[in-house]
Amino acid sequence: MTLPRGGSLDPRWIGGLALLVLLAAGLARGVYTVGPESVGVIQRFGRFVGTVGPGLRFKLPFGIDTVTIVPVKRQLKMEFGFGTPGANDFSQVSRQPGLESDMVTGDLNAAHVEWVVQYEISDPEAYLFNMREPAATLRDLAESVMREVVGDRTVDEVLTIGRQGIETDSMSRLTALVQELSMGLKVQQVQLKNVHPPTPVQSSFDEVNRAQQEREQMINQANGEYNKVVPRASGEAQKLLSEAEGYAVRRVNEAEGDVARFRALLTQYDKAPAVTRQRLYLESMADLIPRLGGKIILDSSAPQFLPLMNLTTPQPQRKAP
Repeated sequence: MTLPRGGSLDPRWIGGLALLVLLAAGLARGVYTVGPESVGVIQRFGRFVGTVGPGLRFKLPFGIDTVTIVPVKRQLKMEFGFGTPGANDFSQVSRQPGLESDMVTGDLNAAHVEWVVQYEISDPEAYLFNMREPAATLRDLAESVMREVVGDRTVDEVLTIGRQGIETDSMSRLTALVQELSMGLKVQQVQLKNVHPPTPVQSSFDEVNRAQQEREQMINQANGEYNKVVPRASGEAQKLLSEAEGYAVRRVNEAEGDVARFRALLTQYDKAPAVTRQRLYLESMADLIPRLGGKIILDSSAPQFLPLMNLTTPQPQRKAP
């Protein structure tokens, strides 16, 4: 196409130029990029035709194809009862934290519960087309499940020992609901953050907790003393029993030895009574007299006592240095 030599432009040339500009603009608008953690969901005249992975992509322009970028590899989360400052996801933060966090337990007590739900988009097609507002629906489901789980437990379980059970039970129930509704989501974790009584009764509950902790501490101390004293007493008792058993065995053996010796003497005595009697007497005197030490035996008719002292064996005198 060439420009005319006259002063006016050819209408065909103007139409062709406009067509080229329009085509170039359409082609430029047909190029798009899919991030590394996302996929592109393609709709042609509003009907789903497929998905594309990360990279530089092209779509049919002029409204023929529309592409929705869905972050399938990004971990998403929702906060209940509180909100992180600066969050750019409207579905992440709580719009009414006080209403979400105030709950009633199974024993009709009040509790303030803050928790987080972490999830990801597992099926982009189901996420976009099965639910009109999947994020808002998931938020309502999570709040309903948490209230149901907390309502099945006492306030002591909610505030102390039941946190892990609440997280596990809530995650299993929420996962079952998401799968039943085919929301295209996968719940990864339900985590309790801050659980405490309402502000008006916070001080009273703290006092109860301190009393319980002191009680547990005293029980532990008593168990420690018990474990320290009882084994020692058991050891001493076992030692006394062992000594008594040893003493009993020794006394029985000695008695049996004495009986055996007496029977042997009785046998000899039956054979020779006089000789055995004399031998026993001499053996007894030989054992008894050395124990008496030096003794002086006087007749009652002895006139004096002092001269007889010379009969005793003189003690050796120590030599002077």
